[in-house]
Amino acid sequence: MYGDFECLTNKINTCLPKKDRSFSHKYQKHEPMSFTVYIKYKHADYKAPITYRGPNATKLFFDTVKAEALAIKNIYNKKQPIKMTTEDEEHFQRTHVCHICDGDIRKKPSPYSPKDEPDFRKVRDHDHLLDPAKCESNYRGPAHNLCNLKYQEPSFIPVFIHNLSGYDAHLFIKELGGDKGVIDVIPNNEERYISFSKEVGAVMVEGDDGKQVKVPGIKLRFVDSFKFMAASVDSLAKNVKEFRETVKYFPKDKLDLVTRKGVYPYDYMDSWDKCEETKLPPQEDFYNQLNESHIKDGDYEHAKSVWKAFNIKTLGEYSDLYVKTDVLILADIMEHFRDVCLKTYKLDPAWYFTAPGLSWDAMLKTTEVELQLLTDYDMILMLEKGTRGGISQCCNRYGRANNKYMKDYDENKKSKYLMYLDANNLYGWAMSQYLPHGGFKWSTVSDVTHIADDSDTGYIIDCDLQYPDNLHNLHSDLPLAPESRIPDGSKQPKLLTTLYDKEHYVVHYRVLKQYLQLGLKVKKVHRVLEFKQSPWLKKYIDLNTEMRTKAANDFEKDFYKLMNNSVFGKTMENIRKRLDIRLVCDPKKAEKLVAKPNFKGRTIFDERLAAVHMNKTKVIFNKPIYVGMSILDLSKHLMYDFHYNLMKPKYRDDIKLLYMDTDSYIYDIQTEDFYQDMKGMIDYFDTSDYPENNRYGMPRVNKKVLGKMKDENAGKILEEFVGLRSKMYACKTEKELIKKSKGVKKCVVKNRISFEDYKSCLFSQEVQYRTMHLIRSTKHEIHSIQVNKIALSGKDDKRHILEDGVHTLALGHYAIKNEKSEK
Repeated sequence: MYGDFECLTNKINTCLPKKDRSFSHKYQKHEPMSFTVYIKYKHADYKAPITYRGPNATKLFFDTVKAEALAIKNIYNKKQPIKMTTEDEEHFQRTHVCHICDGDIRKKPSPYSPKDEPDFRKVRDHDHLLDPAKCESNYRGPAHNLCNLKYQEPSFIPVFIHNLSGYDAHLFIKELGGDKGVIDVIPNNEERYISFSKEVGAVMVEGDDGKQVKVPGIKLRFVDSFKFMAASVDSLAKNVKEFRETVKYFPKDKLDLVTRKGVYPYDYMDSWDKCEETKLPPQEDFYNQLNESHIKDGDYEHAKSVWKAFNIKTLGEYSDLYVKTDVLILADIMEHFRDVCLKTYKLDPAWYFTAPGLSWDAMLKTTEVELQLLTDYDMILMLEKGTRGGISQCCNRYGRANNKYMKDYDENKKSKYLMYLDANNLYGWAMSQYLPHGGFKWSTVSDVTHIADDSDTGYIIDCDLQYPDNLHNLHSDLPLAPESRIPDGSKQPKLLTTLYDKEHYVVHYRVLKQYLQLGLKVKKVHRVLEFKQSPWLKKYIDLNTEMRTKAANDFEKDFYKLMNNSVFGKTMENIRKRLDIRLVCDPKKAEKLVAKPNFKGRTIFDERLAAVHMNKTKVIFNKPIYVGMSILDLSKHLMYDFHYNLMKPKYRDDIKLLYMDTDSYIYDIQTEDFYQDMKGMIDYFDTSDYPENNRYGMPRVNKKVLGKMKDENAGKILEEFVGLRSKMYACKTEKELIKKSKGVKKCVVKNRISFEDYKSCLFSQEVQYRTMHLIRSTKHEIHSIQVNKIALSGKDDKRHILEDGVHTLALGHYAIKNEKSEK
């Protein structure tokens, strides 16, 4: 099923606080107004989308999906007999490959005993839902008996809603509490859920022994399609060529009008009276406060064309068409997504909750790897300590280029280039290396410098490291061995690159070899964890990389990139952070949970539904975190290698690192012509994004090669850089501005923060506030809120800022110690 809601945005009259301080206030309350539900049937005649507009929309939504689910359950209960043609029988007799698992049915498993014979005998598999009276055949192929028995219809129906977790779930979740049946939930927190399910149609009957026995119903599993495709319906629709579901309900001459995302006056629709208006609102009333944007003239003309073509009488009818087409387009997008997954991996996303879960199974299926799960708690603790995320820091806070390619080039000053370099699919490169997979044991090996990178045996070391003072100036921009610690004046631990000595530092052996080669000293080795390793993940990474190069559109390119990145996310999953939250609609059950010793807290949403938060009584470590830890360390190995073994030896004191963020560098380089220098280092770079016949004569090579560095500006001159702290910087090129401010909406950064604002913040020590509009829920009540918060600040606790406010030193630098002692 597919669904969506539209809401009225009822105004709330309030007074705005002063804008020179942080505040948050509500200005709209969202009231459910309408919904559309669409059921995608595989065999049955298709059924038109169900659209409703009016009071009690959320209750009617749940009643609708419940009724449809019970109807589908009845279809599941009618098991159709097999029907085969002569050709089907011939195919069955001559084919010995199980069409379900692709295994050879004649090949017996090892070990094998006669009692296994029933499981592995050859049987005819058929589609139990396909009525033989309505088809020539419902035979699917030969199969192992065991595979055939497991190949059952699902016990749930997925209901896909785009941005379910962030919006729609809040609208109707309380309705689930008004119906008997268990609610299962996968929570992010008490109000935000990855997915949730509700069983409907279960009944109690009397068993043979006179006791009551439950006959299971069917579950409605509500799933967020945004968790698979993190983009708007509008952008996703642009990459769909065939709208197979939409075309069923609209004539071909009107298909172009409905197969693109329409425009809707969200803020204008603030009362039921607006639904009765008989003409389209003026263009200015389509202004979107949330994104601070007006619609384009072409979009308004499109809205007028839709109004006219469909003979729309009221704004309510326009809303009905809008939500209906939204759902049908989502269905087309998701069905296309399913087709791509089934074709590439033979896996159906409809069985999954998120892209990471899908990608993890796709990886296991493709590689056929067996990953050992650790049972030694000390090993787990050691690996957790060695897991460190990506480095993000601002090292030198201002840079200005001056070179012959610039219009305002000053020949009397030194030639200087600012270069924004980015590693191609850094984690993809790391995932293609030799990675641990099993054979974990404590080792007595203490010297790993002689162990080859591609050895069958690898090591993770717990050691003490010394950072000699003579390296401090050389390494101050980018110290080795980053560590998680709480900076002075902060309360939260952050990943810092420091020049401190390290104790009990857990590191991958390849990275430790690199650290030693670059001058660090090992003072003591505490423990060494040995493991078997191989490039077992490379097959999966290469498959997705190959499929990405063959992709026909941006949708598929992004999909294969997502499938690589999502696998990494699963290797990093922190089981400790999982929550035990129960959604309860039975007061007696709530009382029992509250009375338990591991009860933590509860939130009552209304008289029908409450969330009960329980402390976990056990943690099952069933994730191979050693893979994620190794990927993170190896990715740093590539970045350090590029900086210290290529760029620093070439430019020595003429290069400064301005900024770094995980897989990218922004450099300040004094040289006559960096682009000519690049040609001499071309094996390290992907230059495929440079224009043909570019002004530098740059050859276009190494397209999408993993781990190669790419000029993010593809030859456009980066003229000026301002950095305030991690995730807060601005770059000015000859043609565009790049502005970043973490925690501030993109539309605010784009429209209301200028490059000069960054400079003013840096050089005048200003703290700048900006207001922004957001959607927030409180106890599943949705409001639009206006927030005023710090948008730009020069405070940076990751580095020691020098008196000029521009240059910095790494924490732990001997000069900082001397400065403090002098004071």
